[in-house]
Amino acid sequence: MKVILASASPRRQELLGYVFDEFECKPADIDESFPDEIKAEESAEYLAVKKAEHIAREHPDALVIGCDTVVVHKGTVYGKPADEKDAAEMLGELSGERHSVITGVCLCLNGKKHSFSDVTAVEFYTLTEKEISDYIATGSPMDKAGAYGIQDKGFLPVKSITGDYFNVVGLPIGRLKREAEIFLR
Repeated sequence: MKVILASASPRRQELLGYVFDEFECKPADIDESFPDEIKAEESAEYLAVKKAEHIAREHPDALVIGCDTVVVHKGTVYGKPADEKDAAEMLGELSGERHSVITGVCLCLNGKKHSFSDVTAVEFYTLTEKEISDYIATGSPMDKAGAYGIQDKGFLPVKSITGDYFNVVGLPIGRLKREAEIFLR
């Protein structure tokens, strides 16, 4: 069976390799906004479904896996920062705070669909302005929800984590493996 990851994320590609030996990547070129009536906690799954359905239309006989990750803090959804100023604001708001990282996943195959979300709680140490500006200067936060990558070398903001580390990186692979096994029966 052909497996397609509806994402261009190198982090997701690496993680999916733990679950499937072979797969293709076909990023879904979609509008990543979501309606106002979608709750913050549901936004990642909503977008994962949109991505998976978009690619599944072209490849109905393949297992298509759509994903999206957001950071939610005090009811606000933090996606990828628009620019360096936006990244600095996000990191400043997360500094010293606890937030949720939510990854939505959708599986599509032959007209069937199954989706789920995984939530990990992350608490940051208080960050200095220098830590924030030095990290932004690396360029790394610009393609990451919440403007940070938990796996990034040298940027060590995490005080505690409750839940799946891989979910924070961008794909809850333990749960994905189990959900896919059930879905494919």
